[in-house]
Amino acid sequence: MSDLQPAAQPLCDATHDPALRSWVASANWPDADFPIQNLPLGRFRPVGRDPAQPEPLRVGVAIGDQVLDLKAAATMCPWADEVHPLLEPLAAGDLAAFMALGRPAWRTLRAALSAALAEGSDQGPFLESCLLPMAEAQMALPCRIGDYTDFYAGIHHARTVGALMRPDSPLLPNYAWVPIGYHGRASSVGIEGRVKRPQGQTRSKDSGEGGAPHVGPSKRLDYELELGLWIGAANALGEPVAMAQAEDRLFGVTLLNDWSARDIQAWEYQPLGPFLAKSFVTTVSPWVVSFEALAPFRRPPVRPADQPAALPYLESDFNAAHGALDITLEVWLQTAAMRTRGEPALRLSQSNALDACWTPAQLVTHHTSNGCNLQVGDLLGTGTLSGPLPEQGGSLLELSQGGRQPLTLPNGEQRSFLEDGDTVTLRAHCRAPGAVRIALGTVSGTVLAA
Repeated sequence: MSDLQPAAQPLCDATHDPALRSWVASANWPDADFPIQNLPLGRFRPVGRDPAQPEPLRVGVAIGDQVLDLKAAATMCPWADEVHPLLEPLAAGDLAAFMALGRPAWRTLRAALSAALAEGSDQGPFLESCLLPMAEAQMALPCRIGDYTDFYAGIHHARTVGALMRPDSPLLPNYAWVPIGYHGRASSVGIEGRVKRPQGQTRSKDSGEGGAPHVGPSKRLDYELELGLWIGAANALGEPVAMAQAEDRLFGVTLLNDWSARDIQAWEYQPLGPFLAKSFVTTVSPWVVSFEALAPFRRPPVRPADQPAALPYLESDFNAAHGALDITLEVWLQTAAMRTRGEPALRLSQSNALDACWTPAQLVTHHTSNGCNLQVGDLLGTGTLSGPLPEQGGSLLELSQGGRQPLTLPNGEQRSFLEDGDTVTLRAHCRAPGAVRIALGTVSGTVLAA
């Protein structure tokens, strides 16, 4: 793990060159999610083989509409001597072991992959047989998650939700000073798929003052639009990570849906915070986009005018210049009726990660400020990333004003909260002048009956 401050190196290098093209034709398509400037990593195994004897997981690189199998690439393609040791853990399906090698190793591999996949590469003929169509890749969690912490960095989400409960004082006094978070359940984090409606205790107005709560399926199931931050380098117990080193702890970013049962949450969250209303499932996108790939989209963070400057331990020169991420975030909904009629999904909202109150580095530094030891493969959720406008809410709780103003869809259906059969898809992409558009892919979930 290097102690070199990120600011000591230029953010962008030859791998970000907008003129760079790949011999993988689909990587050069306009608005491709995974051009050669992206190169995210993910764990997968080929499908269509003997289901009784599935192949071992290995790590691949998303390039266009293909996956470069690094297990095959490690043996079938010549590489520089310094690259071979970096490919070994990836060929074995151990992304965490690769992340533990630190940022110099991450940069070296990215440069090697970029050169190998570029037009005119001598390695191209060797790697052509190592490609697999994405449709034939069964994706898995990028790595085993030791711990999962969910933050509350989206100030517009915090304001809107706070106003539903405390119209005169939406933000609690600590919000301006503390990156609020809670310890989530790592065992129920997965990639896209089916989401079974949770059951739990709820208490309605019909229960009366002091009445017993009801146990049953949640009637106010919701999604939350977030980013997931993957920790790539550990800190020892009792050793906080200063802001100058926080960036070197962050490996990459995925989309994250923090599914929430609002009625269960309303009854149980006081005084200790989220519990069963959150722990039933959290989903992440399978491709991890590195912070190196995001370099052209780093921006100075902008705190709202009514918020004080962060305390000194949460400040650094690099963070002030480049700490924020310019990532456009979207939520799409397709109901069961829409699917039956062949109607496409509808975009419910669009926001941007720039509106977060805290940067990724600040989340790492605050998390470790008491000596807490983050481990390789730990996952941090940013919290719901809503925009300042009502239509930019990152959850149905916001878009429907707590259920008081249901959304009317173009086909006449209404939604205050999710119904069985609804499919929610999160998308994200980055654009900037002088840079090639890259994306984080998608993460989807379909609600099943309890």
